[in-house]
Amino acid sequence: MVQTKKPKLQSVIKDYSIMLVGLILYVLSWNLFLIPSQITGGGISGLAAVIFYSTKIPMGITYFAINVVLIAIALKVLGSNFGVKTVFNMVALTLLFAIPQDLFPGALIKDNFLAAVLGGMMGGVGIGIVFSRGGSTGGTDIIAMMINKYRNISPGRIILYCDVIIIGSSYFLVHSIDKMVYGFVSMAVVSYTLDSILSGSNASAQIFIFSPKYEEIADFINTESFRGVTVIDGTGWYTQQNVKILMTIVRKKETSIIFRMVKEIDPNAFISMGSVMGVYGQGFDKLKV
Repeated sequence: MVQTKKPKLQSVIKDYSIMLVGLILYVLSWNLFLIPSQITGGGISGLAAVIFYSTKIPMGITYFAINVVLIAIALKVLGSNFGVKTVFNMVALTLLFAIPQDLFPGALIKDNFLAAVLGGMMGGVGIGIVFSRGGSTGGTDIIAMMINKYRNISPGRIILYCDVIIIGSSYFLVHSIDKMVYGFVSMAVVSYTLDSILSGSNASAQIFIFSPKYEEIADFINTESFRGVTVIDGTGWYTQQNVKILMTIVRKKETSIIFRMVKEIDPNAFISMGSVMGVYGQGFDKLKV
């Protein structure tokens, strides 16, 4: 029991540490590129930025207030585990956004178009890192995760639709077509970057494991990784001995955990892994035809 708890604690610490890195990148994308150029981005952060430009109300306050309502809904739809991570990210972002803008060096790039592109890329990477660990930065990210749970629509596309409405409506507050257009540029870059990252993290892999300790490995995959395992009877043609082969399909981001545990159980295990184009069924995508 002690050996199974340590990986869990380490995994939790790793998840939150990686998410924090993503949040820092996201905030830097605003403070280093978008806010100095007064560019309106997407999401609740973009809405908070518009309010900041027009009223000087700190982004952290607006961001926190709106997300409280969205998180209450997400707790019911997406479960408490998602909610805990989202609350952590929301509080962390609120604190990071509360850092005075004067502490940052100001606009790194004078060109508004480049600022929108670079800010969108950094923001997309930050959000993608958070999403890949099962969390959310709040706002339209929560809406995207809730819709994606029931429909086979990429989170980036859902966020894109929400951001079009938010950025388009920002014109009535800032009255600047240029800023609105640069906001759309940043939004498109965020969406593309996010989908690029998530398409890799959500990819699936088919793993075959050959080991005399197949029972212990199979129990771990079932109980700790919560994935199904199929035991296949085989015969080693060189040795003419009967062997047991484990076959499982997991997300690629889950393979490192399985490899690490297999190495601990049987360092001499033989493993074969291949990428699969699509996986449909319990625990994966649903057929939507």
